[in-house]
Amino acid sequence: MKALVLNHPGSITLQDVRAPEPNGDCRIRVRMAGICGTDLELLEGYAGFRGIPGHEFVGVVETASSPDDTPWVGRRVVGEINIGCGRCEWCAAGVKEHCLNRTVVGIRGRGGAFADLLCLPAANLHEVPGSMDDETAVFVEPTAAACRILEQVAIDDRTHVAVLGDGRMGLLVAQVIRTVTPDVTLFGRHAHKLEIARALGLTAPPTDAPVPGTARFDVVVDATGRAEGMRRALELVRPRGTLVMKSTFHGEATMASWPVVVNEVTLVGSRCGPFRRAIQLLESGAVSVRPLVSRVAALHEYESAFADARVAVKVLFDLGR
Repeated sequence: MKALVLNHPGSITLQDVRAPEPNGDCRIRVRMAGICGTDLELLEGYAGFRGIPGHEFVGVVETASSPDDTPWVGRRVVGEINIGCGRCEWCAAGVKEHCLNRTVVGIRGRGGAFADLLCLPAANLHEVPGSMDDETAVFVEPTAAACRILEQVAIDDRTHVAVLGDGRMGLLVAQVIRTVTPDVTLFGRHAHKLEIARALGLTAPPTDAPVPGTARFDVVVDATGRAEGMRRALELVRPRGTLVMKSTFHGEATMASWPVVVNEVTLVGSRCGPFRRAIQLLESGAVSVRPLVSRVAALHEYESAFADARVAVKVLFDLGR
């Protein structure tokens, strides 16, 4: 099969590789996959990953290893990316995202979606509604990550929220949070991305827009993917407010720690989230993703696709091209 293989930092190539062995999993033919910020960071050396990256996908189940899983064959699916060991205390508690022995699609110990085929346990699969097209379905995983914030932080219709970052994650987070409070402001650095945010009905000033001290935010989400995002977030969050860290990047973020202590700011790390809620929001149109798609590329166009992904909002691979 064809696959993009990350050999070492900065080097990814299209290769012919052996199809993955199911080993008890379902084997899925990938229809579409999305490039996300984590994939770009993997290219820079994040997590030391070697192999096939990509974790945002939609595909069709081709084979099932267990008779109990055969009803999945032929279904169009998306998939949760963390696979736990099934034996530890985290897995027993239903939190495979923190299993110490977990594998993660395209990130840790398991091949990803930038390939014709990938394998996942049936327990990780979610069927895509027939009304949802592939370009929307490929956003389920990052939308679920945005939904995770609503599980971690108490937000209601009186909560003032700021989202830092006008990229793919920031635009998703702002839309998800807007489903529970109308008071969402997205700050960004790029005029064309801020225009997309405004077209989606979001308040979207530039990052350096002045904010009076009395108008600071109850919750600030850093989705900049940049080290300086944390510093700006601390400027915007009110005393006893909450700062949600959504950025994953290769490197260190330096910041003064005293504002966290003096202002009693709560720091919350946030990662993967609920697929069912994400599917509902995408199917209902509460979260709109088609305006975020900047380009759909074939897998062999990977060099220009990755270059575009660094400046565009969202680049997708169509594995059928």
